[in-house]
Amino acid sequence: MSAEAPLLVVRDLSVCSGARTLVDRISFTVAKERVALVGESGAGKSLTARALTALLPPPVVSTASELRLGSIDLLHLGSHGLRKLRGRNLALVLQEPRHALNPVLTVGRQLDEIVRLHGSYSRAERRKRIEEMLSAVGLTVQVLSAYPLELSGGTGQRVVLAMMLVNRPQLLIADEPTSALDARLRDQVLELICTLVSALGMGLLLISHDLQQVARYCDRALVMFQGRIVDECPAAQLAHSKHPYTRTLWSCRPSGKTYGTELPVLGAEAGPNL
Repeated sequence: MSAEAPLLVVRDLSVCSGARTLVDRISFTVAKERVALVGESGAGKSLTARALTALLPPPVVSTASELRLGSIDLLHLGSHGLRKLRGRNLALVLQEPRHALNPVLTVGRQLDEIVRLHGSYSRAERRKRIEEMLSAVGLTVQVLSAYPLELSGGTGQRVVLAMMLVNRPQLLIADEPTSALDARLRDQVLELICTLVSALGMGLLLISHDLQQVARYCDRALVMFQGRIVDECPAAQLAHSKHPYTRTLWSCRPSGKTYGTELPVLGAEAGPNL
């Protein structure tokens, strides 16, 4: 656990669709650190990320006893306050850049728009901030004239990262930010995210199913199973967790040793006992 005061406080967060509970009263904090939320598909990781950013699709709704970002009470912020918050104090990076970029606007216009929305800067000041952030994510100003469909997957994800970080938010939520990339780019992009988060003094909540990446790049890991957090440990200790579900997840990592063998399974019937 980080000694820093928490940037994000989540208490008793639940996500429901009608009578069905999808995320069940989870609680955690994130300070100026790199925290991973891991688990299999359907565990509730992405729903948690969308609940924190108030982007749940109807009829899915969330409730919590406390939801706070720094001194900001997210539960009573209202729709206008939430729109101002997203992109300035809180940023979300999704796994597929096409979902975050407008296909009919150039990269430059979209970056300029997000800076204008969240600050009072002259054109020259906006341009300087944009160029600095492009340089930080390893891109040149030539990308500003490109349209999203002209970008490769890796470049598109770097553009999205620049958009989300150009206003220096307090917290970045990255939902499977490398899953749409090829293996060669995954570590490169995640290492870039972690480097920028540290350099800007931010917190990171990484949604992932890749335990090896999490163990390498994050400080803490929260393990979700059937909508609940069932385990928490230093990320580097994931391989040595005593929790049966975490052990099963780690054992299911694909490798040369597991090729052609039956992977371990922890049945859904084990849920109430975890």
